[in-house]
Amino acid sequence: MGRIIAIANQKGGVGKTTTAINLSSCLAESGAKVLVADLDPQGNTTSGLGVDKYNLDRTIYEMMLGEFEMKECVIADLFDNLDLAPSNVNLSGAEIELIGIDKKEYILKKALTPIKENYDFIIIDCPPSLNMLTVNALTAADSVLVPIQCEFYALEGLSQLIHTINLVKKRLNPTLDIEGVVFTMYDARTNLSLQVVENVKSNLKQNVYKTIIPRNVRLAEAPSHGLPINLYDSRSAGAESYRLLAQEVRDFKEI
Repeated sequence: MGRIIAIANQKGGVGKTTTAINLSSCLAESGAKVLVADLDPQGNTTSGLGVDKYNLDRTIYEMMLGEFEMKECVIADLFDNLDLAPSNVNLSGAEIELIGIDKKEYILKKALTPIKENYDFIIIDCPPSLNMLTVNALTAADSVLVPIQCEFYALEGLSQLIHTINLVKKRLNPTLDIEGVVFTMYDARTNLSLQVVENVKSNLKQNVYKTIIPRNVRLAEAPSHGLPINLYDSRSAGAESYRLLAQEVRDFKEI
C-alpha cells in the first residue's frame, strides 16, 4: 500500500516543486514505484518532468471535475518507476467550479484510493497557498513534508501551515502527520543559513531531516531541460542531496 506524502508550504519559492520532482525521481531510482501528482495550477512539476503542460486534455483538473478517473489522467513510465498525474493553468478554476459540491475536500482522496496500492509512494506537489487544492492534498495524504528555505523569514507563516494541518487532522483526516521539515537553498558560505537551521531546529517540535539541500546551479538548470537532477547531472551536489533525502524518507517508512 503506497504512502502518500504532500509537499506543502504556502510560501512560494521555497523549493517545493524542486523537492517534489527530485525526491520522486530519486525514490524511483532506488527501486520504489512512484506517482507524482501535480496539484499546483502553475504546472511546474509537469513541465519540470519534460511534459508539455499546454498540450494536455487529461489532467488533475478534469479528474477533479469528474470527467476522468485518476488512472486515466496518469502519464505512465515517464521515467523508470516514475508516473505523473499532470496539471496546468486550468486547475486554477477548480476552486470556483467546485463551489457547492458536497465533500469536495475528499475528491483527491477518493481518486487516489483505487490506485494507491499500485505505488510505494505518491508525492503531491501542493500550490503555494492554503486553498481548497491544498486541503484536498492534506485530506488525501498520510503525511506532510515541509520544505523551508534557509532565509531570515523561514519561520514566517509556518505556524499558520501547522495550524491548517492540525485543523485538517481534526476535521478531515485524523491520521495525518507531519513527515518532517527539509531545509532547501542552503548556502554554506553564509552565517545566515547556519543560523536559520539552528533557529528552526530549536523552535520546531517536528522531525527535521538530516539532509540539507544546497543552492546548486545544476539543480536550477535541470527543469529547463525537463529532467530531474539525478538524470540531468547525476554527480552534482543537488543529485547527491536528494538521493540522501530519498533514503531518509524510505528509512522512515521502514521504521
